[in-house]
Amino acid sequence: MKIATILDMIDLGSMALPEFQRGYVWNRDQVRGLMQSLYRRYPIGSLLVWVTRSEGAASRGDQAPAPGVVKLLLDGQQRITTLYGIIRGRPPRFFDGNAQAFTGLYFHLEDETFEFYMPSKMKGNPLWINVTELMQNGVGEFISQLYALPELAPNMKTYIQRLTAIEGIKDVDLHVEEVTGEDKTIDVVVDIFNRVNSGGTKLSQGDLALAKICAGWPEARQAMKEVLSVWEKAGFHFNLDWLLRNITTILTGEAFFSALKDVDAQQFQKGLAMARDACNYLLNVISGRLGLDHDRVLGGRYAFPVMARYLVLRGGKLKDARERDRLLYWYVHSFLWGRFAGSTETVLNQDLKVLEPVEGALDRLIEQLRLSRGSLIIRPEDFAGWSLGARFYPMLYLLTRVCGARDWGSGVPLSANLLGKLNALQVHHIFPKALLYDYGYQKAEVNAIANLCFLTQGANLAISDNRPEVYLEEVERRFPGALASQWVPLERELWRVENYRDFLAERRRLLAVAANRFLDELLNGSAAAPVAVNYSTVLNPTTAPVPVEDDEIRALIEWVKLNGLPKPELDFEVCSPTGEVLTIVDLAWPAGVQEGYSQPVALVLQEDKDQNKILNQAGYRYFTSVKDLRAYLETMVGISTDHETSVV
Repeated sequence: MKIATILDMIDLGSMALPEFQRGYVWNRDQVRGLMQSLYRRYPIGSLLVWVTRSEGAASRGDQAPAPGVVKLLLDGQQRITTLYGIIRGRPPRFFDGNAQAFTGLYFHLEDETFEFYMPSKMKGNPLWINVTELMQNGVGEFISQLYALPELAPNMKTYIQRLTAIEGIKDVDLHVEEVTGEDKTIDVVVDIFNRVNSGGTKLSQGDLALAKICAGWPEARQAMKEVLSVWEKAGFHFNLDWLLRNITTILTGEAFFSALKDVDAQQFQKGLAMARDACNYLLNVISGRLGLDHDRVLGGRYAFPVMARYLVLRGGKLKDARERDRLLYWYVHSFLWGRFAGSTETVLNQDLKVLEPVEGALDRLIEQLRLSRGSLIIRPEDFAGWSLGARFYPMLYLLTRVCGARDWGSGVPLSANLLGKLNALQVHHIFPKALLYDYGYQKAEVNAIANLCFLTQGANLAISDNRPEVYLEEVERRFPGALASQWVPLERELWRVENYRDFLAERRRLLAVAANRFLDELLNGSAAAPVAVNYSTVLNPTTAPVPVEDDEIRALIEWVKLNGLPKPELDFEVCSPTGEVLTIVDLAWPAGVQEGYSQPVALVLQEDKDQNKILNQAGYRYFTSVKDLRAYLETMVGISTDHETSVV
């Protein structure tokens, strides 16, 4: 079938993309490679389509399939989307991705190379031809322009042949294999897709479950994305699989997506609404009681499916403050000890099984966690982690928000209720990083959790890089008790850089005492009668931006967002298959920038001595400077490095 015919079929709605397909992920190198192969008339592989009835066919995009039958692309999406974008000059209706990957492609008549537009190289040069304009307007217009330049006359015959070869790509025949028959259910088709798509992203069990749901409710994926968008605006970043997991556990009491096999579209719609309300309620509870009010400090995401299921079994709300605190006691310990870091589904199922009957479920949950850990007492050495990605980092923030910690620039308590959401806290290194590096301390010690505290922006800027023995003395003079409120040892000798390790040891001890005291309060409460609690199932869509400590990283994240690239994970834990934390990187794309098509990518500033080996063994491509990472991203996903035309 000719490429032009395939594109016409897409316009008519008789060829489309199945709902279970993921978005467009090719980069400019892949686009150039495809066009170079077609120009040379090299084979680019066949297409595989699923021929099915249009009624009930779950296809992507807002275009309804043509009546009768529709051909859904199983293999060939990236190639056909690329060709559609270049030849039509716009993405197809089912497009979901970064259109810059195929926008502005040019061909050099002399070198026979394809490049993306850069004015410093191409502007005013008649040998560079806009491929999309050629496809849409034909060769005649370009031949006229070339004939107007006498110096090109000797090579006109060659140039015309090359222009014709490019335009002729539309007439290249592609072999199209068809999957047909009433026996080809969504399960069978997805299995076929996974078998032929060995070079791309395999469909997970979540994708398969969602594909089945979309067959009965085509708007399911979009409805879920709208819920995720609300959380995004409130400062919480969750993905589709996470939301689907919550829906699954709420509806079935099981963690495995396969449990959705008997859930129909109507039930799923109700499950989505229940998951949205339950998670909103829990986020409000966690923010209000624990002070964990933004994404960077929200630990234990996979505790949510368990808590959401428990909440639904309780009728959608918690009875009183005592029940709330005991649930939060389990939640905090679940993220402190990495309860779901290993075999997530298996551990989730263990916890889900003890929720029924609901009476006594919290006791059973806590006991199960205690048995798996041996002890739930926090020791000073548990605060020995480092970086904002460490599991005890949220615990430090929690203690700051709920235990009366005070700001060092104003003396004002940093309680979530008193300070308010419009005053986001900043991370402060008690011993400045530059000072510690000058004295030979390594990255893990410099960024130790016990060297961090939280201050308002004004206090953080005022302190800057002052030596601790100087500015801590001033803080204590101006605001007596403010240092102790943030668990800073008051022995002056410990404020000197040569005694830094002793400072860390003492502060860890103080933090452990505070953490155990607070967690004991959650578990056992007070002798007073339990108080009723009310929390909304609506999440406030406005929150203060959470500052990223490093200016270079902040700028990179903004650049990534503006250019439509997937959001990286900040302060990411690289774990072993069993959930053991191997190292922490400043940011990462653990599934690759092109998910499923490229290796994991990480940024490591101030590289630690063992990180090289760990990241290499884990299959990461990593960079030690923001500049090098950005250069890689520009090449990888096709953002122009020519500043005159860089699209942001």
